[in-house]
Amino acid sequence: MAYEPESVWEFSTARNVTFGLGAADELGDVVEEYDAESILVVTDAGVMEAGVVDDVTDTLDPDSVTVFHDVEPDPSLDVFEAARDAAAAVDPGVIVGVGGGSSMDVAKTTSVVHEHGGDILDYVAPPTGGGQAVPGPGVPTVCLPTTAGTGSETSPVTVISLPDEDLKVGISSRHQRPDAALVDPGLTVSLPPGPTASSGMDALCHAIEAYVTRRYDAKPAPESRSDRPDYNGRSPVTDLFAEKAIESIGGGLRNAVNNGENLEARRKMSLGSLTAGIAFTNAGLGVTHAIAMAAGAIHHTPHGVTIALTLPEVMRFNASSAFDRYADVAELLGEDTSGMSRVEAAEAAATAVERLSADVGIEGGLSTLDVSEDDVEHVAERASTLQRLLTGNPRRVDQDDLEEIILRSL
Repeated sequence: MAYEPESVWEFSTARNVTFGLGAADELGDVVEEYDAESILVVTDAGVMEAGVVDDVTDTLDPDSVTVFHDVEPDPSLDVFEAARDAAAAVDPGVIVGVGGGSSMDVAKTTSVVHEHGGDILDYVAPPTGGGQAVPGPGVPTVCLPTTAGTGSETSPVTVISLPDEDLKVGISSRHQRPDAALVDPGLTVSLPPGPTASSGMDALCHAIEAYVTRRYDAKPAPESRSDRPDYNGRSPVTDLFAEKAIESIGGGLRNAVNNGENLEARRKMSLGSLTAGIAFTNAGLGVTHAIAMAAGAIHHTPHGVTIALTLPEVMRFNASSAFDRYADVAELLGEDTSGMSRVEAAEAAATAVERLSADVGIEGGLSTLDVSEDDVEHVAERASTLQRLLTGNPRRVDQDDLEEIILRSL
């Protein structure tokens, strides 16, 4: 059969997004829409101890609220199962995720598994999981991010760590997109400089990879609408969101790291994370995230730091297939590319990312995370299996290419 390209693009996000200082104060109004008698809040111990959960739930009936606060970074299957059991105990009418991407991911998957039953791994792709599609919407879910990086508040994807297998797997379904996202920059003010920097670089990578990924019409057409992947290629609309994200993060991250109480910087970062999340969850990602997920699964490296230390070399590798796109990235990050060739402008983009990363305290290469030359083949092999991420990369990549990128990033 002759190759048939995709001819349409599709765009989705959370059902409702509320943005700005004070957005979190509207949680009570949102929950009231669902007339819920029981509310499960999913968060982590740090957010709980910082008083954030008390602040955002003070408009709710305390007798209706149950808090699950056992989420950990890169949550394992055990954490997802414990949250599922917590939901079973209280049968929530609304689930609220408060925290970083881990808490929001656990909240989203708890929503669909509580509604439809089964084990968590039933909804993970083979060979690790059962490959079942999520059959429909879950319990209404509201997400309130306390970091500016993951974009999980609008994403259909959740990531599950399987530490015994050195593996990270995911559940991807449009039914996991939250019903409401309350994005309040004020919730990020207490985030320390290190996590501010790493989450911000993750968001920047989301935006850049979404901006350079393959166009929707450079992919094969699905057999039906339901077969269209969530990462369906960049479009004119995802470009708009990615451009805004790159500009916002480039203009806000340094100040957010150096003065966490700078509300304008925090607003730029929250907006950048949100718009980057909307862009990549429709357009897709690429090699940087494949390598970071593989390294994180094998060596438990911090995701945002791994991203920051890998992204410049991925940009250099991809440049020959996306010179003009990377030239745009350079301009959006404030570089003056007038008089440069497209090759020079693309290199300026990679250099600008390296400079931004160093300015917020992330530099030195993957070797600073205890990734050595002896690990390169293993990480590359694992990354090469993440085709959901690699299929959109603007340049064809094989295991030898991945090994070379990782070596250059050490």
